[in-house]
Amino acid sequence: MSTLAFAVRRQESKLVGPAAPTARETKRLSDIDAHLPLRSHVQLMFFYRGVGRGSRAGGDDPAAVIRSALAEALVPYYPLAGRVREVEARKLVVDCTGEGVMFVEADADVRLAELEAAGGLRPPIPCVEQLLFDVEGSNGILNFPILLVQVTRLLCGGFVLAIRLNHTLCDADGIAQFTSAVAELSRGLPAPTVAPVWSRNLLDAPMLRHRKYDAVPPPPPPGPMVTRTFTFGSRDVAAIKKRLPRRLQDTATSFEALTAALWRARTAALGLPPDKEVWLVIVVNCRRLRDLGLPDGYYGNAVVPRAVVTTAGALLAGSLGSAAEMVRAAKAAVTAEYVRWVADHLMLPGRPALAMGNIFVLSDNRHAGFHRVDFGWGVPDFGGVVTAAFGASFLLAVADGDDGEEAMAVPIVLPRPAMDRFTSEMLEMTTSSISPVDATARPPHGRL
Repeated sequence: MSTLAFAVRRQESKLVGPAAPTARETKRLSDIDAHLPLRSHVQLMFFYRGVGRGSRAGGDDPAAVIRSALAEALVPYYPLAGRVREVEARKLVVDCTGEGVMFVEADADVRLAELEAAGGLRPPIPCVEQLLFDVEGSNGILNFPILLVQVTRLLCGGFVLAIRLNHTLCDADGIAQFTSAVAELSRGLPAPTVAPVWSRNLLDAPMLRHRKYDAVPPPPPPGPMVTRTFTFGSRDVAAIKKRLPRRLQDTATSFEALTAALWRARTAALGLPPDKEVWLVIVVNCRRLRDLGLPDGYYGNAVVPRAVVTTAGALLAGSLGSAAEMVRAAKAAVTAEYVRWVADHLMLPGRPALAMGNIFVLSDNRHAGFHRVDFGWGVPDFGGVVTAAFGASFLLAVADGDDGEEAMAVPIVLPRPAMDRFTSEMLEMTTSSISPVDATARPPHGRL
């Protein structure tokens, strides 16, 4: 484990409410929002150099600036200042009480360079519990604050913004939209450039079908888990695409090629029996589907899972191109009709659970814009979700190397022996090396 240790002095947590009066009402969440896996928290972190960057003077206090902008943003986004309640048939609503979100101001005896050396500013973030303290009375899904926000000033003049979100309210695009609104207000804009839209009824279930689903997820493999983040630059993705059939080399997207490679490498690393059923579940953003009619500014959960199913033997005996084509077909199958089917399916008694022992869930967060959120001190050195788990991961947009080229970062959680095999599998697929950030060793970020 990392030997990095530092003291953090936290002020007493406070509730930050809307800066102006807001409506006192109850608003229904969608049936997509109420899906059981979304009744959880998501952690995000943003690391800023601070002094000498961006448009703000170095003397401005980031905690004070962000706290004030947060209160302003909670006026148009007033449901986030309320509390989630459960009503009949396990549906969820937001009681718009205006009570506010939890805010913590802190100072840490550490420099950003030390955090970077300890973990490369990629998941797993070193000392994450110090940078996002679990305030008592803040960690429930129902009847608790929807957001926990901590701003930690660093010795070097930089700071860390950490957010814990009740996932039932927002997906990656939704929380990025809200965070960007806070950032715009902190830079002095009179109002957010994107107005928030509720419209959760657009993703409610029609409840016209009758199905039965029963699944019990098996436990993960025994032994300690290891988290590493792999960073893929354009050369790495190009090397993977060269392994595709010629007809796919120019047409396959980076997501399709990389997802296929990750799925095959993970399956091989776990050493699953050839007849074992393996699932790839891609989480697809459905805002692009015009037939759904989701308006600009919609900040609820607008993502649905789409599965690809085969056996371990068939996946590994087949080509990378075959796996990429399965990924492409899964994306294309997410239509407006499919989204409504999912909403209906999720609301049935005995809601589905994912069997994580042989399922790989991957969500593409690259386009949410976390890496561009500027509170007045420039864009973050890293910004995005930091909570990967065994069987579930995500893609993030990051800057790679000194030239700042945009790359993709993928946190992976596996048992230690499987992680070593996975790393070897991925290295074989790329002509240029990739850079793991290890939860146990945590070498400095850089190309191997």
